[in-house]
Amino acid sequence: MYLLVNTLATFITIYSSLLIIRVLLTWFPQINWYNQPFAALSQITDPYLNLFRSIIPPLGGMDFSPMVAIILLQVLGSGLQGFM
Repeated sequence: MYLLVNTLATFITIYSSLLIIRVLLTWFPQINWYNQPFAALSQITDPYLNLFRSIIPPLGGMDFSPMVAIILLQVLGSGLQGFM
């Protein structure tokens, strides 16, 4: 059981890091998201982010869904670490 929880916590940490990298890279408009490694990063993170984008509309041109997605992952990760 410990191994499963530890593996999930590690996955959440890595995925949260990928989401943060994705958000930071959106500040650079010259990045072509169709080239590697950006396309791979987009394919990995977009399905999760799209869940929140369909619920949370952009406000004033700002997309707050990545922030909510990252916070939810962090809460889930903290809950798993508390479970260990």
